[in-house]
Amino acid sequence: MPLGGPRFQSEPDAVYRELRQEHGAVAPVVLDGGVPAWLVLGYRELHQVTGDPVLFSRDSELWNQWPDIPDDWPLLPMIGRKQPSILYTVGERHRERAAMISNALEAVDPFQLRALAERLADELIDAVCHKGEADVVADYAMLLPMRVLAALFGFAEEQGPGLVGALNDMIDGQERALAGQAHLASSMDRLVADRRAAPADDVVSRMLAHAAGLGSGLGSGLGDEFTDEEIVQDLMVMTAAGHQPTADWIGNSLHLMLTDDRFAASLFGGRNSVAEAMNEVLWEDAPTQNVAGRWASRDTRLGDRHIRAGDLLLLGLQGANSDPRVRTHGSALTGGNNAHFSFGHGEHRCPFPAQEVAEVIARTGIEVVLDRLPDIDLAVPAGSLTRRPSPWLRGLTELPVTFTPTPALGGTRA
Repeated sequence: MPLGGPRFQSEPDAVYRELRQEHGAVAPVVLDGGVPAWLVLGYRELHQVTGDPVLFSRDSELWNQWPDIPDDWPLLPMIGRKQPSILYTVGERHRERAAMISNALEAVDPFQLRALAERLADELIDAVCHKGEADVVADYAMLLPMRVLAALFGFAEEQGPGLVGALNDMIDGQERALAGQAHLASSMDRLVADRRAAPADDVVSRMLAHAAGLGSGLGSGLGDEFTDEEIVQDLMVMTAAGHQPTADWIGNSLHLMLTDDRFAASLFGGRNSVAEAMNEVLWEDAPTQNVAGRWASRDTRLGDRHIRAGDLLLLGLQGANSDPRVRTHGSALTGGNNAHFSFGHGEHRCPFPAQEVAEVIARTGIEVVLDRLPDIDLAVPAGSLTRRPSPWLRGLTELPVTFTPTPALGGTRA
């Protein structure tokens, strides 16, 4: 089955269920251009793949399909070759880079982060609150995470819209994917050069200090110093992973709360179920559906499949989350159960400080919407909503709502 297409957008759970019924926990799929791969849908199998970085390596140079991949393949931004980013680094070098990123993000004060996210969210709501209608995806969710990250990283706020567009082009894997990747890379390159010349109190400056083994013990001083190219690549990964999935987390959570009676109380002043709705989305409607990937370092077996050395295994995060072997009561609320795969698993999982940043941005974004837009309601039938055409991420193309018009705060929130 092709990984993508209308059914992946409209009813992915049904597609994963059919693949599991026909092929089991590891299903053969084809990517754009007929490129073969394995989609790991089983919870236990995905745990095995992500927990064994030697057998199932992140080194994309192992891929046995490279001779047949054209230079203009639109999925190259998501499955890179000779890409010096943390995504494709293994061993001790990967651990050092993960520590650099974690330390730079861990230094972000959570109270200042929430205040920043709240201020920027208020600015976005101020632009629409008097109208009585808005698209909370295009006008809000797709803008907020990048604005917050821009400030944390050191970008000027006016650069946010261009970065959002480039990220969307790159992640959607369509004809503008390579152009989006180029715009993002050039922006990061300029930011790193600026911060190397004039350090500041931001994430990029802390990464540069760590890379050089300098500055308040932030750097490990182990191994060779990281190059600017490596830091640029890591910033691209952090931005792509931090913006779009968080935007979709906001959009998917608001969609759930607007369409599911279990969360109706949250729309009218209640906040207790906001976190529960967000966790429910991570299980049932994960922003990151599939991840590329891992490569088998030798012949092996997985889920009764013969995996050849160099085969690509795609991580079916949403498929594993809905595996009936572990989700025997899929209709029940997930509550505080965080055993989902939505942040990955193993040494290549999303770093914990990055998860915390994403959660603060997403939760603040949702709560500001509920605070500022009274009696918010869907403006269209729920069945008419559509998803973006990405095999990797699951997000709404729009979420139009209506509400009682209210005045702008203009930065006067108490």
